[in-house]
Amino acid sequence: GSPKAANLKYRITIATENCVGCGLCVSECMANQTAKKLGNDHMALLMKDAKAEFGEQIAADYCYYNVSSKTDIFPLTTVKGVGFLRPYMEVSGACAGCGEAPYYRLLSQLFGHDLLIANATGCSSIYCGSTPLTPFIKDKNGEGVAWANSLFEDNAEYGFGMRIATDYKMSQITRILSAALADETVEDALKDAANKYLAALANKDREAERAIVPTLEKEVDASKNEDVKELKNYYRDLVEKSVWIIGGDGWSYDIGYGGLDHVLANEADVNVLVLDTEVYSNTGGQASKSSQTGSINKFTASGKKEAKKNLALMAMSYGHVYVAQIALGANPMKAIQALKDAESYNGPSLVICYCPCLEQHIKGGLVNSIQEEKKAVECGYFTCFRYDPRLVAEGKAGLTIDCKEPDWSKFRDFLMLETRFSQLPVINPEHSEELLTKCEKYAKDRWEAIKKFGL
Repeated sequence: GSPKAANLKYRITIATENCVGCGLCVSECMANQTAKKLGNDHMALLMKDAKAEFGEQIAADYCYYNVSSKTDIFPLTTVKGVGFLRPYMEVSGACAGCGEAPYYRLLSQLFGHDLLIANATGCSSIYCGSTPLTPFIKDKNGEGVAWANSLFEDNAEYGFGMRIATDYKMSQITRILSAALADETVEDALKDAANKYLAALANKDREAERAIVPTLEKEVDASKNEDVKELKNYYRDLVEKSVWIIGGDGWSYDIGYGGLDHVLANEADVNVLVLDTEVYSNTGGQASKSSQTGSINKFTASGKKEAKKNLALMAMSYGHVYVAQIALGANPMKAIQALKDAESYNGPSLVICYCPCLEQHIKGGLVNSIQEEKKAVECGYFTCFRYDPRLVAEGKAGLTIDCKEPDWSKFRDFLMLETRFSQLPVINPEHSEELLTKCEKYAKDRWEAIKKFGL
């Protein structure tokens, strides 16, 4: 516990009108899991008939409008601490149990009111921007996520343009304030505020920027120097933005890869979040270059024959790109760390997120998606790691692997948990054996390639 929580009460209040019935909260509740281990029938969370629970919405409404967010109780370097950050993305409207939405929500908790997002067309563009609804909210200061949707084929370039525009505005702000510091007619109080702001800007400390902005604006408004008044055109831009380019594997591995590669090859401070479902989810489950060997998808009815594209390794080969692969269900703390690392890195970043999806046809449904992520990492199907060029510049190993050595004996059992893999052995056992053997071999090759990169 925390001393700051001594006089507080904690309650999980369900917004019954927003619940989509995925069951994940019940299946993953730690209190429920402990009760099962002890043979206790009393569960902290239970699924109940929605109609019987609609009357409880009043409790959720009360908490929403009357209870403030407490963000200083637990360290923000912990999963618990981050969990208390207010999300700027709430009810997304994504599929029940969607594996993409939790990453989006987490991103909004970490960087919410400073986020500037270029979102590729796909599932995320639907659940984030279906007129007239949006899952994004504003805080008490009227601040929130700035979001726009581009096409499949040019989203990386679109986000790159956002970064260039933001950099231009910051250069103008720096020019105006630097000139003010050199001008003898500018008031001392304004110069003091300008110095503090420029120091925060140089340190990439947005909270320090945010703290000094009201004083800086006040001094500019009161100044008798007309030249510094130009800064009024940039009041909305004084706190530097966190630019993120977001899309699925259909965009990043396939249709938009040319643009993505172009953006990563540059040294602009952009962050790319890939929501990897290993299939074109939004258009009905077509195979992408992220799809795994042996999986049955649309356009690969007899099983995909090619290896999964190693997008992470391709980006790492540039040397100046921060690259991470994360799975929230397998290691939430390292996922949080990867997003923070990517955002703080002054250069291009690529974070690939493993996302269970309806189109993967997980047996038992997406209520098992968290466990599916854990098993995918355990067996070597998906590897969690972080590659940070800053460490290389310091003469250290740039690669940090955030998972144990895979237990390859579990690999085939994991594949059989998803109908996209288990269907082919029934239809064509001999062909299936060939493809699934290749799938495991390719997974081992990816693991070895990643390890070699860290040498």
